[in-house]
Amino acid sequence: MRFLMGALSALILSSAAAAQPVNTGHLTAELVAASQGVAPGQTVTVALRQKIQQGWHTYWRNAGDSGEPTKITWTLPPGWTASDFTWPAPKRLPVGPLTNYGYDGEVLLPVTVTAPAGAAPGSTVTLKAVANFLVCADICVPEDANLSLQLPITAGPAPADPQWGAKIVRTIAEAPKPAGLTAAFEKQGEAVKLAIVGPALKGADMAGAYFFPFAGTIIDHAKPQAIDRGPEGLTLSLPPGYDFQSPTPPKSLAGVLEVDGKAYELTAAAGPLPAGAAGLGPPPVKIAAPAGAANLGLASAAALALVGGLILNLMPCVFPVLAMKAASLAGHGGHDAAARRQGLAFGGGVLVTFLGLAATLIALRAAGSAVGWGFQLQDPPVVAALALLMLLVALNLSGVFEIGTSLQGVGTDLAARGGLSGSFFTGVLAVVVAAPCTAPFMGPALGWALTQPPAAALVVFLALGIGFALPFVAVAFVPGLLSRLPRPGPWMDIFKKALAFPMYAAVAWLVWVLTVQVGSDAVPRILGAAVALALAAWIAGAAQRQHASGRHHVGLAAAATLVGAVAVVGGVLWPAYSLAETPTASGEAKLDEQAYTPEKLATLQAEGRPVLVNYTAAWCVSCQVNDRVALSTNAVSEALKRNNAVYLKADWTKRDASIAAELARFGRAGVPLYLVYGAKGGEPVILPSILTEGVVVKALDAAGKAS
Repeated sequence: MRFLMGALSALILSSAAAAQPVNTGHLTAELVAASQGVAPGQTVTVALRQKIQQGWHTYWRNAGDSGEPTKITWTLPPGWTASDFTWPAPKRLPVGPLTNYGYDGEVLLPVTVTAPAGAAPGSTVTLKAVANFLVCADICVPEDANLSLQLPITAGPAPADPQWGAKIVRTIAEAPKPAGLTAAFEKQGEAVKLAIVGPALKGADMAGAYFFPFAGTIIDHAKPQAIDRGPEGLTLSLPPGYDFQSPTPPKSLAGVLEVDGKAYELTAAAGPLPAGAAGLGPPPVKIAAPAGAANLGLASAAALALVGGLILNLMPCVFPVLAMKAASLAGHGGHDAAARRQGLAFGGGVLVTFLGLAATLIALRAAGSAVGWGFQLQDPPVVAALALLMLLVALNLSGVFEIGTSLQGVGTDLAARGGLSGSFFTGVLAVVVAAPCTAPFMGPALGWALTQPPAAALVVFLALGIGFALPFVAVAFVPGLLSRLPRPGPWMDIFKKALAFPMYAAVAWLVWVLTVQVGSDAVPRILGAAVALALAAWIAGAAQRQHASGRHHVGLAAAATLVGAVAVVGGVLWPAYSLAETPTASGEAKLDEQAYTPEKLATLQAEGRPVLVNYTAAWCVSCQVNDRVALSTNAVSEALKRNNAVYLKADWTKRDASIAAELARFGRAGVPLYLVYGAKGGEPVILPSILTEGVVVKALDAAGKAS
């Protein structure tokens, strides 16, 4: 009898769960089971499998801004029941200005089917259902499928299905489920603050955390969700939807929180936010290593940084300080010992400042700030302070006042120390003004460095500083080069005054950067501070002339100090600059540009159009030179029109987390970055950091031919 029952079971299971896939046009659907049968009174997990055509998608239980969720209607024998879907966590699907939630590729939607206690072992049940899908790409097509599944009824537990059992079990295990989280929300200004705490969130990586609501009208799905970490969890700033505009706002907020690769189902109540869900700022920005540089290694990255530092000396933003260095060497007239001391002091200033900036950058990123190389010039007070400092240097060079006896003596009395402090300060100033530039080889090296532990990153920045300081230090230590320098003479005073004009030009550029960041209201304030600072410098010069003639005028010196302090406080410290909320024009351009957003880029790619993306900033001098020389030209404009391409400008003058994330994705720590996307999508072509018109035109034509 046992033999006969075993043979009967084997015969039943050999025909196991059987279903016929149905092609609806843009997907293939079928019912699949986790096990090869079901015992009377027991349950079996059956999944609606969708194999979706490439480039198309279906929808989650909340479709987002548009779309409809997948539905299934069962026709079951008497006594059989089926649950609702267990929905896997969805993907965000940007479509133009909208954001939808759904699935692409293959997806399993599990359902629990329960057999009645009176089901007869040895028989087979047929489960029937009609599935309805809205399948979308650039258009949406409603499709449906009549599905059936034959399932053996076994005397005992049935074995797992060898093809689908493990996949269905994994889908259920990864599906969102409660995890003991405590959540609350309240509307604060123009945002809905959703605070979530719980053991599951302690130590989790908050980068990319996102809340998918079950209700379709409770938030604006297309807008970003800002993240604020806390020691016990996080707080999301959700853009409110229609429900929060009604006289009776929502009392609860249910949905799925996706964080650190896991998904949790939760329900938040309206009320006070739980403690421990905020206060640590946004999550650190993750930077991917540059394409092709995953195995770059410390030695290779340091070598690239060294070469990049050498080339950085040729960047236009460093020209004013290069002129000061040249004048300093000429002033020594070939005296080897003094020149060597100058070179070492300058090199020390460069290295200390490079390492200081690097340590600050690494610390800010670890604290969650989306910053990169040149980060200090994204803060208006820093730009204002640097503009006033450059003005002070220019006034000193023009002879309005004197500090010490050396051209390099900016910031301290250098008469007794041979100008070494001035050389050190010049190294500091050179690094500060060089920060807006990214030379060739620098981008990959710094991008790699910021994916590494702090010690390795600092080694790369040290190599960059050595490369930057090397030419000046080398000249100071090569007697043959020093002997070729002209001897000191009356020409030095004329040369010194001539060097003031590059500094004045730098001041004008920094004032323009400030207007791009905070708008035209910055102009009277920074210019007023500049006039006050110039007055303080003139008063200081008058006091120095009184002192030189043997008369001491303490009142003049005090007045100079007071007016200078007022200038600094009024122009930099009070009242604080604030970043403008609306984008401002960054100068005239011949190209028909559009502002970059990830959604805009996705829309243009969906339309099959080539795209040129320019990641730039007003404070990036290399970017501005490339724009004038290689981008804003008739040839590039014609290439854009010829290939039906679109020019997107990603302006990083002010901090922008989405632009920082894109720079990080391509392994860059700062701007410039130039990408050309082909009409058929895929990964973009990365153009060189130093552009030519021909390179841009060739890339656009290649992208157009790809269509």
